[in-house]
Amino acid sequence: MSTLADYALHLADNALILGQRNAEWCGHGPVLEEDLALANHSLDLIGQARLLYQWVAQLRGDGSTEDTLAYFRDPQAFLNFTLLELPHCTALAPSARAERDYAVTIVRNFFFSSYMLLVWGVLQSHAQPQLSAIAAKSIKEVRYHCQHAADWLIRFGDGTAESHDRAQAAVDFLMPYTQEFWSEWPAAKEVLPDTAHLKNQWFDMVIDVIKEAGLQLPEASGYVTQGVLGIHTEHMSYLLAEMQSLARQHPGAQW
Repeated sequence: MSTLADYALHLADNALILGQRNAEWCGHGPVLEEDLALANHSLDLIGQARLLYQWVAQLRGDGSTEDTLAYFRDPQAFLNFTLLELPHCTALAPSARAERDYAVTIVRNFFFSSYMLLVWGVLQSHAQPQLSAIAAKSIKEVRYHCQHAADWLIRFGDGTAESHDRAQAAVDFLMPYTQEFWSEWPAAKEVLPDTAHLKNQWFDMVIDVIKEAGLQLPEASGYVTQGVLGIHTEHMSYLLAEMQSLARQHPGAQW
């Protein structure tokens, strides 16, 4: 597979996995408006994933389709950031059955959408016209996702003692996973080479919101996860089992 196809697959996997995670709030949101907001975010992300998977299938030319790429790959074939597959909690029980924490969802969405706002901004000018077109469409959606998450993070941080503590716990827990945004792997180096500049921009964006929320941004340190290389947590298999089960029970079905 070409480097460009590899990177497009990474972008698609990111969008699909976060879309699936956010969709888990459907019917369980803290308030009705947020139930609908996260469902809409999921639809945006899955729409981005579809466009990217269709393009990857064209680049591969091996008979792949958007459905086979989404539903018939095992965890090690996915190239998404580890951050996006984690359950909505800071207590990572092996079964991922801990109670959902909306603060974790908001912080993850904020960290990732801030990153993708910069990435899509760069890719809008990419020489490959299909990638630049997908970027131009996606950045409009991600801009809203980022604003939504930032607004809620500020509310949490500047709210009650409990909301502040939950937001800070989520920031502390998720920050180390953001190191993977800047990890060097062949596809990223070729398609998006200037990650040092993006990293500085990302930190500036993030720290402004964190300060306004009255929170502290910890140092991103420790083990650097490797989801982009297909090395995932145990939570990925639970997520895929739920997402892929129907398609795998009825392979080749026409919907």
